[in-house]
Amino acid sequence: MNRNDMRKVDLQLLIVFEALMHERNLTRAAEKLFLGQPAISHALARLRDFFNDPLLIRSGRAMEPTKRALEIFEQLRPALDSMSNALSYAQAFDPATSKQTFRIGLSDDVECGLLPPLLKNLRQEAPNLVIVIRRSNFLLLPAQLESGEISVGVSYVMDLPANAKCRTLRSIKTLVLRADDRPGPLTLDEYCCRPHALVSFSGDLNGNIDRDFARIGRSRNVVLAVPQFNGLRALLADSEVLATVPDYAAAELVAAGGLRAEPPPFDIAQAKLLMAWSSAQDNDCAERWLRSKIIQFMASED
Repeated sequence: MNRNDMRKVDLQLLIVFEALMHERNLTRAAEKLFLGQPAISHALARLRDFFNDPLLIRSGRAMEPTKRALEIFEQLRPALDSMSNALSYAQAFDPATSKQTFRIGLSDDVECGLLPPLLKNLRQEAPNLVIVIRRSNFLLLPAQLESGEISVGVSYVMDLPANAKCRTLRSIKTLVLRADDRPGPLTLDEYCCRPHALVSFSGDLNGNIDRDFARIGRSRNVVLAVPQFNGLRALLADSEVLATVPDYAAAELVAAGGLRAEPPPFDIAQAKLLMAWSSAQDNDCAERWLRSKIIQFMASED
């Protein structure tokens, strides 16, 4: 196809095609693009006619791409990323007047400990912005970035999509939360014997700390797993239960009173808290401004 033939292509159709390839579902693609399902169905019909291929075939509740659709998508994705980058240079961004919507993925510890000061600053500098926070973690974040569900995410991350970029914000240091008023720090034996609460998005009763424990031949007594950090203050109150959490989450939980925090009685390997974003958003003025704010309020100097 030469440049003149490209006039026959509606760019909106290609964006719908990208959404359908990510979501594999008409309803979810419509929601993602803020369109009605009939509009998505009509766009898919036009795409099928243009490419002379069914592209997506219904399989139960999902839609499976054809071989031809996968080949097209492989070529189309980097092209759309490049177009997005090029167009971003023409878009001015004024935080004081912008009404843009930002979609940010945060792990629960970050939402608890690092989000509040960031939000306060955003409301002061950009009062008309809309912020959508999506719950994320090292399992969810790669797919959320790849699908465009979020433009930037902050979490402990292991693997990222090939088209993602990242920056380390801080080392994740840990502190032990306790509600009792006995003097002196915990000994290792006391730490092992006391009951523990664990924040676990998946409901697992083991975390990175337990692997560090295993290396020294010890274990802890986990009696409670909860899905988020904000409830720990009430759950630990007037009890012997301990919780070992990132230092920034501990600071937020201790600030309201009733809990104190201290270093754990053994060495815990420090993970890295990363900010990750799609390369398609790398040069976008608004996204660069948002990332600068995340660095300002979520990064440490260590």
